[in-house]
Amino acid sequence: MKIAEIGNIVEFKDGLQGVVEKVNENSVIVNLTYMENYRDFDLEEKTVVNHKNYKIIKSSLSV
Repeated sequence: MKIAEIGNIVEFKDGLQGVVEKVNENSVIVNLTYMENYRDFDLEEKTVVNHKNYKIIKSSLSV
């Protein structure tokens, strides 16, 4: 399992996407405002996602 880095775009929980802002030992903090339709979901701006529960879709090197 590859652990995300700050700036990576990750996908989790049925298609939600966000930018990794902080990497913790067991999880990452993700900013969800990256999604164009963020306001449609009635979510907080940031959320915590366990390393087991996301997929990196863009690395910070390709952003």
